[in-house]
Amino acid sequence: MKSYAMNGGGRPSGLRGWSGRLLGLALVLAAASAAAMAAEPAKPAGGIDLTLAAKCFQEAKALSDADGGRMWGTPLYGSMLFVDEATRQVVANRPDYKNLLKAEGSVFVGTLPAEENIANTAMRWAGVEWTMVRWPLPENRLQRDVLLMHESFHRIQEKLGLSGPDTACAPLDTRDGRLWLQLEWRALQAALVGPKPSRRRAVEDALIFRAYRRSLFPGEAAGEQALEMHEGIPEYVGIALSARSRAEAEAYAAAGLQGAPSYPSFIRSFAYVTGPAYGLLLDQAKPGWQRALTPKDDLSALLAQADGITLPADLKAVAEARAKAYGGARLAAEEDKRAKEKIQEVKDLHARFVEGPVLTLPPASYFTYSFDPTNPVPLEGLGTVYPYLRVSAAWGILEARHGALLLQKEGFVNGVRVPAPKDVNARPLKGDGWTLTLNDGWAVVPAARKGDYKLIHAALPLP
Repeated sequence: MKSYAMNGGGRPSGLRGWSGRLLGLALVLAAASAAAMAAEPAKPAGGIDLTLAAKCFQEAKALSDADGGRMWGTPLYGSMLFVDEATRQVVANRPDYKNLLKAEGSVFVGTLPAEENIANTAMRWAGVEWTMVRWPLPENRLQRDVLLMHESFHRIQEKLGLSGPDTACAPLDTRDGRLWLQLEWRALQAALVGPKPSRRRAVEDALIFRAYRRSLFPGEAAGEQALEMHEGIPEYVGIALSARSRAEAEAYAAAGLQGAPSYPSFIRSFAYVTGPAYGLLLDQAKPGWQRALTPKDDLSALLAQADGITLPADLKAVAEARAKAYGGARLAAEEDKRAKEKIQEVKDLHARFVEGPVLTLPPASYFTYSFDPTNPVPLEGLGTVYPYLRVSAAWGILEARHGALLLQKEGFVNGVRVPAPKDVNARPLKGDGWTLTLNDGWAVVPAARKGDYKLIHAALPLP
């Protein structure tokens, strides 16, 4: 689950498809560490084991201390809290500035208010800039450490000047977008853990597949670059600082690439696997590249420059020729089949959120949201449908468990839409798969189209 805020931006779960000697070694090492931690005595507080939480804080601090600020010029570890979603129990590594947390041993315990979304993210609460992580954490040592370092980086990302707009990349839900992205993934995997003599050729293949894909969707590269910077860099940081060796880091990143095609949607999840792959390859080609990174840099362009790779003039011909070595023909047939099936899904969502009666909620002056990032579906020209969406805004709290449309315009969120309620006077307001708890001063009124509703501030005159 990921969370973003607007005033006035999940990671996909579990890696699958581990195989090969290096991947197996990484898993064995991680399992041994997880087993050792599991043997520690438990001291429960609500849904969170205080002893285990304290050890996880220590683990995160040790990883940050081992880096010593060398990668980014500043330590990653700082204010951190774990939150149990069922109880909203909070366990933090430090006190807050509003005395909402109470000391219990070496940690601080409290309850997260309902208006705060629970997600793996950076957030400001009770006067502190926190790294928030959902409890329970992964039992696998390497996955747990990657998560902690990934989210720790988010807390300092804006200060480093490396934050940017968060966006879903709709072309990656098309037949050609998915096809050439997966070919890029296969080439990157070969570049990370394939035979050393052929690694440079695999890097070149990945760059060609990416460049050709982007040529098919003019103007869309900026969105990919922004999301790769927003989520890909933190995931690279997590892997680079958590792995015990370069081989383990490369194996973990390769496992991510191998498992990525199992996700039903790539429009957000792609960045979690391409970012680490390009970052680790840059570590080999240009050590220390991170310290010169800017928010507008494209990781693939940096790698091409570092490796001295020049793209061919006829991208289409070369890409199609090289795709044969990566099972391109079979993959294309699979994507043809998926594209036909996808037509009905988009049609159904369009009927639910566009053609049928709807309720539209504005962004307001305060607007934060958390969502399930694994299966979003873009609706062209409107925004993205998320299977789960929770919004906390000036008007109240919306929880949609059967999907909601996050409206977007020119890359920015400008509201949220759900199917219209049957009874606009009910409180809390309810509809098909969603519940809205309204704050005082807000009212549901008819919209321009018959059967539609919108939310307005009651103090404002009706249009």
